[in-house]
Amino acid sequence: MGIIKTALEIALEKTEDVKSGRSSIDQFEAKQRGKKLANVFLAGEKDLAEEIKNTPSEQIESLKQGIFDVLISQINLPVAKEDETRIELAGKGLQTVINNKQFNLLFQQLMQVISGYLQEASQYEQAIRQQYAPKLRHKEEELSRRLGREVRIDPLQDPEFIAFLNQHMNALKGNYEPVIKQVKEETCRLFGVS
Repeated sequence: MGIIKTALEIALEKTEDVKSGRSSIDQFEAKQRGKKLANVFLAGEKDLAEEIKNTPSEQIESLKQGIFDVLISQINLPVAKEDETRIELAGKGLQTVINNKQFNLLFQQLMQVISGYLQEASQYEQAIRQQYAPKLRHKEEELSRRLGREVRIDPLQDPEFIAFLNQHMNALKGNYEPVIKQVKEETCRLFGVS
């Protein structure tokens, strides 16, 4: 014979699901708030440590996960010198979330690698421009002769130069991207430990 449940027992069973559903909604919202907070932090408008401190304890892990997801995505090879500042700020935010001296040392090394990459990329580009200059002058002379007036070509407007530059710059990036990948993996490991 089956057990007959009272209306109260049935209602209590249903509210258990609602409670666990509410908890997962709170965690999702905390993670989303963490993502927004990380973006505001990158814009220089908020202090992560203060926001984390003011978060209810049951939401801190989800908030940190949201912050971490945004900041770790900022760790990549810079396109321009200005990106170095953004990456450094992301590292400071990650240090706040991870709070580990090992990460601090890892990130200092990464910033040295990034600085070296930017210097090498600049030197590469100058060398490539010098190497391509005779071909560009020849194109300018040919166009000037055809048009009957002096023509100057911006190397960055020449598809052949861009292809040549990209080929060599991609080779340079190939030397540095494994380092970035390794740093991201180690950062994820340290975040998991914290």
